[in-house]
Amino acid sequence: MSKYYSIHEFSKIIGVSAQTLRNWDSNGKLHPHHTTTSGYRYHSDEQINQVMNVKPKNRIIIGYCRVSSHKQKDDLERQIDNVKTYLTAKGQPFEIISDIGSGINYKKKGLQELIKRISQNQVEKVVILYKDRLLRFGFELVEYIASLYNCEIEIIDNTEESEQQELVEDLVQIITVFGCKLQGKRANKAKKLIRELMQEETDGKSHKSNVDPK
Repeated sequence: MSKYYSIHEFSKIIGVSAQTLRNWDSNGKLHPHHTTTSGYRYHSDEQINQVMNVKPKNRIIIGYCRVSSHKQKDDLERQIDNVKTYLTAKGQPFEIISDIGSGINYKKKGLQELIKRISQNQVEKVVILYKDRLLRFGFELVEYIASLYNCEIEIIDNTEESEQQELVEDLVQIITVFGCKLQGKRANKAKKLIRELMQEETDGKSHKSNVDPK
């Protein structure tokens, strides 16, 4: 005769949190054997064997680093060094995945590899230097996807450190994408806005280079 365990009993037996079991139930990975009319979940002996046999072992920590363009390769190397130093000090094995591409580009090779490995339950934690190194927009969505697989996203430095040039490039890309769908006066306005953003960035660089340090 099968024995049934409450969600908290079952979580202690298999070594995951009760919230992880709730996430598994929500995303279809592991449903409880039955749920009472009052909403309590119960799991069976057979499910203990099932989870123990398939539960991933040795999930890894991944440091993810990104810059927007090849002109920033030196910045990427410094970012990688900072993340490596931080993770080495933690004394846990890790890998580094890096990308060169816009913060609004969801098709970057490294980002897709990272999400794939999270969805395969291979990643215990993702570590990034700044929040926008993962994505300029959509961080919360990736964070939610990671939580479904009991994967944490850790930000080393929570201060806002966006490079102005990189932000301008991302804004130009957004306007360009939407501008291509516009016609007539609206399209001209989008092109004008792009020119103004680029000019402001150029003027800013010129002003900075002409400042005489004292």
